[in-house]
Amino acid sequence: MTDAFERLIEDGLQLAFAGWDFSAVGERWVSQKPPWDYTALLRQRLPGIDALLDMDTGGGELLASLAPLPPDTWATEGYVPNIPEARGRLGPLGVHVVDAISDQPLPFPENRFDLVANRHGSFSGRELFRILRPGGLFLTQQVGGQDNFRLNELLQDQPKYEFGDWTLEAMIQELTAGGLEILTSQEAFHEERFYDIGAVVFYLRIIQWQIADFSIEKYRPKLYALHQQIQREGCLVTHGHRVLIEALRPPLA
Repeated sequence: MTDAFERLIEDGLQLAFAGWDFSAVGERWVSQKPPWDYTALLRQRLPGIDALLDMDTGGGELLASLAPLPPDTWATEGYVPNIPEARGRLGPLGVHVVDAISDQPLPFPENRFDLVANRHGSFSGRELFRILRPGGLFLTQQVGGQDNFRLNELLQDQPKYEFGDWTLEAMIQELTAGGLEILTSQEAFHEERFYDIGAVVFYLRIIQWQIADFSIEKYRPKLYALHQQIQREGCLVTHGHRVLIEALRPPLA
């Protein structure tokens, strides 16, 4: 194995990461966008909203970009290292950040929110129905179960993605079983490109559920083979999997 390979591996392990900001890897990992603009869609729904919840806010980067926010805005985050960052970014904007796992019982009363937003977080259909006001909306962009599965195929002897069964159909079933009405749903498979093995290691280090038992030592031979492939072909092409759903808690009759 070459010195260049070892340097890239070490670089992938050391690249800075905080909140949900992937900028440290730069153009070494390039992901196309799905055919919709989730942020723009969310912004379009904010006028007239009094109570907003952003689930799994990460470091609060996306929510902060929507300021000025509704007067009663809350966010949840379940990954402990992100919570102080989210509070530091969102607190000055008047947002309350609470420690909560999004698909577990949430610390809010019934009929609490006009709009619940969720970008890449888990959810419970029943909890969403409970905390939404009648006529309230749920807007989510989800990561589907085929996301970057090419990495699993290349690196694992028996490819397995922990959330492989998280399909569009499964998401709709979860929401409708909770009592919500689906207004729109879309699915997209967009191209992603990794330009060196360090970017792959960075991705697998951060997206820990992609290959649940990932470690450099366990996967070193296959990482080296992938490094050689990227050098021959210029990049590794994979495909992300995204789903957009808007759902409604039906108004009272």
